[in-house]
Amino acid sequence: MVTTSPVAGQGDLLFGRSLALFGEAEQVARWFVEQTKAGPGCRLSPVRRAAVFLTVACWVASCSGAGQVAPSVPPASGAVALETLPESTTFTSLTGVSIDSVTGTDAGTVVVHPVEELPVYNEYGGRPIARLPAQQVGSPTWLPVLAARGEWVRVLLPSRPNGSTGWLNTAGGKVDRARNSYRVDVDRDGYSLRVVNNGTAEASWKVGIGKEKYPTPVGNFFILASVRETVNKYSPLVLPLSAHSESHETFAGGPGTVAIHTWPTDDHLGKQDSDGCIRVSKDALDRLVKLPLGTLVSVR
Repeated sequence: MVTTSPVAGQGDLLFGRSLALFGEAEQVARWFVEQTKAGPGCRLSPVRRAAVFLTVACWVASCSGAGQVAPSVPPASGAVALETLPESTTFTSLTGVSIDSVTGTDAGTVVVHPVEELPVYNEYGGRPIARLPAQQVGSPTWLPVLAARGEWVRVLLPSRPNGSTGWLNTAGGKVDRARNSYRVDVDRDGYSLRVVNNGTAEASWKVGIGKEKYPTPVGNFFILASVRETVNKYSPLVLPLSAHSESHETFAGGPGTVAIHTWPTDDHLGKQDSDGCIRVSKDALDRLVKLPLGTLVSVR
């Protein structure tokens, strides 16, 4: 099957309100690229798996005399009152989440898109802690997968605190999946950004980062959206990340979302002169807007 994985620079989606999250202005989000999606696997339902595990455990116990216990299998998520849960967006802060500590090379090689609003769970088979909308900042929600267990996936979330993660139950065809061979590495000490494809660096550029008072946060984040600037002239496109400033609780009335964007001149490159955003050259931005939404951005 073929699925559509959004990419900055293809298609336009109207975002007709002030983009206060970066302290910028009204924008338009754009993207879309095709990627191959694996067909749905033939898996037993959680209830049937539980029955199989129990049968095997009883058979082993009767043959060996050992009282072995079948491994627990989380039940499929039942009815959840989504309206009672907080949204997971760049505008919200969540409690009960786990903070990302994943450093494996497979992290982010799969991205997922909820085709409808879904509950987010605090752990595999755990309790619901948030609801994940199908769109973020006027664009389709695509999140990098950090781990998977059966039909459950652990994903990075766009909310505070930085590095928030949660689990989604993908059963029922409510989640699209796509492969993503790209990642972005940002080295603050070296003032550099590089695009990596299948483990090989394709290109790198000098960048500007946050001032000492307002540092660019460190951690694993992802490209949340691609927004066309229609008012200010400092950058034709802005790429908001899932990252938030650790110094600005709010910025110009928004939640202090960190973004990648250009600047009118290149004298910002190799300097600490932003309020936390990553400033890049025009040719760097031209390359970055072609990456799929959900692409992992590692800042070190």
